Amino acid sequence: MKKIAIPVANGNLCAHFGHCENFAIYEVEGGKIGNGTLLTPPPHQPGLYPQWLAGYGVTDVIAGGMGQRAISLFNQNNIQVCVGADMKAPEELVKDLLAGKLKSSGNYCDH
Repeated sequence: MKKIAIPVANGNLCAHFGHCENFAIYEVEGGKIGNGTLLTPPPHQPGLYPQWLAGYGVTDVIAGGMGQRAISLFNQNNIQVCVGADMKAPEELVKDLLAGKLKSSGNYCDH
């Protein structure tokens, strides 16, 4: 089973990963989207979210932009990262990922 996390603001993907309102987390098994939940993250501190999300069993993150250090921290926590996603509803992004329509585009933050 996969658990996919998407940073959300106003019901869509949040452009700035570290300043989202919530994380939408979807369980995916056998290519089918199961339960989804919204989690309110702790106050943002650099390097905190990878370990926090790993504690919820997250295996993948879909983001708009993210710094290279954050990507490395996610990878160290066995979480795959896809950056450069469009500002869509979280479930649409999960469907795109499962359909192979989402590829990391290199939309990295430099701060």
